[in-house]
Amino acid sequence: MTTDISAGEPVPTQTNVQNGSSSTRSFAQLFEAVTTNIAQVIRGKPKAIELAVVCLLAEGHLLVEDVPGVGKTSLAKALSASVDCSWRRVQFTPDLLPTDLVGVSIYSRATESFRFEPGPMFTNILLADEINRASPKTQSALLEAMEERQVSADGVSRTLPPPFMVIATQNPVEQEGTYRLPESQLDRFLLRISIGYPGREAELELLDSRGSSDALKAIGPVVSGQEVLTMIEAVKSVYMATALKSYMVDVSEASRSHPAIELGLSPRATLQLAAASKAHAAAQGRNYATPDDVKAVGVSALAHRLVLRPDHAGRTTADDVIRDIFDRVPVPVARS
Repeated sequence: MTTDISAGEPVPTQTNVQNGSSSTRSFAQLFEAVTTNIAQVIRGKPKAIELAVVCLLAEGHLLVEDVPGVGKTSLAKALSASVDCSWRRVQFTPDLLPTDLVGVSIYSRATESFRFEPGPMFTNILLADEINRASPKTQSALLEAMEERQVSADGVSRTLPPPFMVIATQNPVEQEGTYRLPESQLDRFLLRISIGYPGREAELELLDSRGSSDALKAIGPVVSGQEVLTMIEAVKSVYMATALKSYMVDVSEASRSHPAIELGLSPRATLQLAAASKAHAAAQGRNYATPDDVKAVGVSALAHRLVLRPDHAGRTTADDVIRDIFDRVPVPVARS
């Protein structure tokens, strides 16, 4: 069974933006500049790099989950260093407090009033390293910032500067000293990716270059903050046909009745899947999204949001369940 997808009138995304000189660079050139820059640090992992940049351009937050030592923090640092904007790194530990992220009000004797001292959350890119080693109370301090791009403290809401992105790394929950992220927070991450072990050639290159620390010191920003904002606006203009939107809703509805799933996909998941699909389409040089874009980001955008039934948790993974759903839901096709 197939469904026709209307051609529609596409909205252009190949927007030229200023790069600080008399020349201009297209969306594709800017995207390639960022991914190439990151690839100097993370060798042999083009898919993980591409998804990380897609997440930034879709205005989402990124969760990098993998075993220690495979380059989670290096990927986050390389992405942050590739954009000419502010970024802060916070090492999450069991004794980290919410005020260590948000900031505190300090009493000033000179003015006899309280002055708010912003915390590291007031930045463009926040690197939350090993986020699941902090207590749930501290993790929850990120919820408002990730969803509403603002922080409330002492009864005052303060807007965070655009672009704002949280890049969190975490070790598998089976590791010692970790706390499981609550479902409400997992649902706020646009993508969850894993890097995996490097291939043989990439690992030999790491030995020759003495790891990623030297490579990180050597790279600098290749796009400006304004260029990123322009790319984000271009992503929003990517055309998505009605049949493709229906396809994503069908995927979400299928998750809510799947026998292996206890808690299916939320409407937020559908919205974020659409945003990631548009960013992936733009990264491929197209001004319209296709089912292939949805499938390309589907596992990374959806699997971490599922809660499996206890009797299935040990026999299958959330990634496999999402792939099964994509196999079951009819794919829309273009009319000839």
